[in-house]
Amino acid sequence: MHPQLELLLQIQDLKSQRRELADAENNQVEQEEFHIDIEQAIAHLDAKIEEVRDGLEPRIRARLDRIVGTRQRAIVPLINGTCYGCFTMVPTANLSSFSNRNQLHTCENCGRFLYSVKS
Repeated sequence: MHPQLELLLQIQDLKSQRRELADAENNQVEQEEFHIDIEQAIAHLDAKIEEVRDGLEPRIRARLDRIVGTRQRAIVPLINGTCYGCFTMVPTANLSSFSNRNQLHTCENCGRFLYSVKS
């Protein structure tokens, strides 16, 4: 897997965890059962997100910011030739490039970063 894609997936996962912590309904369980300071946990996740973002190349970071501004998920799987962000088929001519794991791929339709899932 492309090293930048690994960082992108980490960022997406951390942001998902942050959204769950910020959800008011879940806060009560975390605070009472696990004795978690929600504000401190969110601050810790924000710091970790920025730390991982610093490892991204500037052009990839800029693209991520543009995508996240309009969509919640910026990195989606490509399954059976379909982008699972916009559910558009990737042109057959482009599918062969997915065998190159050293290349970062994006959807021509929605612009999201893609990773290949073999099925």
